[in-house]
Amino acid sequence: MVTQFLSYAIPSALANFISSLYTVIDGIFVGQGVGDTALAAVNIVLPFTVVLFGVASMLAVGGGALVSKNVGANNIDKAVDIFRQVIKVLIIICIITSLVCIVFAEPIVRMLGATDNLAPMATDYLRYYAIFCTPNLVGIVLNSFVRNDNRPKLAMISTIAGAITNVILDYVFIFPLGMGIKGAAIATGLGQIVTVSILLPHFLRKRGVLSFGKVSLSKVTIKEVINIGFPSFFGQLSFSIIVFLHNIAFSNYMGEIGISTYSIINYITTNIYMVLLGLTFGAQPLISYNYGRKDSEKMLKFYKINVISSLVVSLSAAAMCYIFGTHLVGIFTTDPKIAGLAYNGIKISCLAYVVGSINLDTLVYYQALEMPKFSNLFCIFRAVVFLPICLYVLPKIFGLNGIWASVLTTETLTFIVMYVIANVKKYTALVIGKRDNEYDKVVEQVATI
Repeated sequence: MVTQFLSYAIPSALANFISSLYTVIDGIFVGQGVGDTALAAVNIVLPFTVVLFGVASMLAVGGGALVSKNVGANNIDKAVDIFRQVIKVLIIICIITSLVCIVFAEPIVRMLGATDNLAPMATDYLRYYAIFCTPNLVGIVLNSFVRNDNRPKLAMISTIAGAITNVILDYVFIFPLGMGIKGAAIATGLGQIVTVSILLPHFLRKRGVLSFGKVSLSKVTIKEVINIGFPSFFGQLSFSIIVFLHNIAFSNYMGEIGISTYSIINYITTNIYMVLLGLTFGAQPLISYNYGRKDSEKMLKFYKINVISSLVVSLSAAAMCYIFGTHLVGIFTTDPKIAGLAYNGIKISCLAYVVGSINLDTLVYYQALEMPKFSNLFCIFRAVVFLPICLYVLPKIFGLNGIWASVLTTETLTFIVMYVIANVKKYTALVIGKRDNEYDKVVEQVATI
């Protein structure tokens, strides 16, 4: 089982790492080629782009879970129909989002907290990012479905190819051509076009179970996809809220230098998060498939393997941040004050991912069990309940370190509460029907949460 898990998780984690790595390189080019103000402008837009990533993740995880479950239950036609409906809905969302962002870019960045100094750059970045909204989101969703269609290596190859394209174009657009922050956005979009171009033949030439084709949208199916996938959207939304609240906290506490410092830490820690997300996305098809086969033992084993792997990755990443933190921070800025603040912050911030990795694994596991209300509770506790309290209380006690420690405290409190509320083994047994009478009661209890 470990070998099977690794065959899915390693390509997924590696693809996500490469994807996040080119985001880091993008930050390096922006910081060195345009300046610290440009880094702050990108960080202003980050909550919005994270929400868009959340929409894509919602459709990818919700649709992927249903597709894998139906393939496991040998309902192939149903699996194909779900895939086609998800793609159709995604295209509609992309077109609408692009138009809205292109027309209303400046009001959007103002709502996100852009100052008069940051607004022009942030507007440019969002507007050019929006032009490529379709390949950006379609690439995420097709990657997920390729993994669910038993071709995790193809997903990895497409992501790496897109990343290499992005890095090369980043350098060309920002340095020789001097296109500034908009060059970074364009490079990202063109990189995603390469990713999508590599994935399309799998579906067009019917190399797996899934394929493109005409389909009528069903409210029941789309509702089911959204219901299961919504925690993934909510998870990204909660991350977006975390960034947004931190931007406000740092702006009030330190001004624009605080936002620039926080943006550097986001670039570094995004790598940790994306690798952990890749491991979880790799486990999801295996859990969903065995859910379709009603094999609780394998489901729980894959969950355990995922948790252990995530802890190894998060602890290793924390150690690297402590040992090489000054060198990592120095890649993004030459300002000694910002570098010192960022190193101090990353030593605390990276620890949040040790606890957060378990929360992430459990969140997606409950999606695979089609019990998204528990997953939603994770997100509510993180972003809506505990984080605002921590950001208000901790800085008053510990100053700047209190802001850095807010996410670690939030993740820890969320883990404790959810461990008490949601017992993974118990609900796995109930959901697959081993104890039918109790299952009916549990469904009623969960529905009232």
